[in-house]
Amino acid sequence: MAPPSPKEFIEAALVATTTPYALSYTDSKQKWVILRHLLSLLQEFPGFKPSAGRFMHNDGPEVNLLRATGCVHVANSTTPTIPLVIWLHENYPQKAPLVFVSLHPMTPIHRHHPFVDNTTGATSPPYILTWKYPPCNLSELLRNLVQLFTIDHPFSYTPTTPACLTHPWLVSTKEALDRLVGMLHYDMVALRASTSDEIEKLSLLQEELKRRDRFITSMVAELGEERMRLEERVKNWAEETDRVENWLRVNDGRSLNARDVEIEDAFEMDETTRARLESSAADLAIEEVMYKLDKALEHEAVSFDSYIKQVRSLARQQFFHRCNEMASTSSPTSV
Repeated sequence: MAPPSPKEFIEAALVATTTPYALSYTDSKQKWVILRHLLSLLQEFPGFKPSAGRFMHNDGPEVNLLRATGCVHVANSTTPTIPLVIWLHENYPQKAPLVFVSLHPMTPIHRHHPFVDNTTGATSPPYILTWKYPPCNLSELLRNLVQLFTIDHPFSYTPTTPACLTHPWLVSTKEALDRLVGMLHYDMVALRASTSDEIEKLSLLQEELKRRDRFITSMVAELGEERMRLEERVKNWAEETDRVENWLRVNDGRSLNARDVEIEDAFEMDETTRARLESSAADLAIEEVMYKLDKALEHEAVSFDSYIKQVRSLARQQFFHRCNEMASTSSPTSV
């Protein structure tokens, strides 16, 4: 027995009432429009075949719908043919058909396509988004998809360029709209990529600024602590200065004027200590004179006899001064 023709299949499917084969189209006028549109589609695109199946909407309901399955050929492209499945919505033609590009691992859909989702194959060109019956129909929809895929094939990344609209009067309004939407989509993709890069750079800059802020905050805290320590030291020095000035004022009012005070008068000492200090000073002075005499003899500035005479005299004086110093050291003193 020969298989039914597409027309016979569609008519039989539309009149079937037996569950689960009954379709979800209920209105007789709706069925007549579906039949007419499908036959027109199959006549213009004979590669498509009608069939029926279960379709589940994204919001959950599952319905029995008619579909047309086939491939479209893009005339000016060497890429593979594009397999399509066109589901007729249960409220067709008031609702636009549901179009999908069949997914295949060997021909993945590029993820930047403006009209085809690369994960589900759902196709939503402007023609579907602006669907209005009449005048929209299946045949015109498929012709529109062929034009779209000629410009931007779903299996190859070929962004639409402004050159496509160099002569807008040579294309229809719908085609111009399709191309414009494609251009805007790719501009948005490029803008999104550049914005993402800029956000990443700004995020890195933000992290660097946060790191610097933490460093500067810690430095300011350390400087604040150092300032407190210095202020404390200044305070202590001021107190010490006041204490010394008070001591000088109490012990000797003249000491406040340094020009009227001898260095020895700044200390309290008895006669023994003063004598020992004078003997030590004289001893050191004689030691310095003897050193100078040694240098003079070395440069022949004095005669040897004169040198011996002066050294003996100075040595005798130095001996007595050292004896006085030792005698003062052995006796108790108070300073």
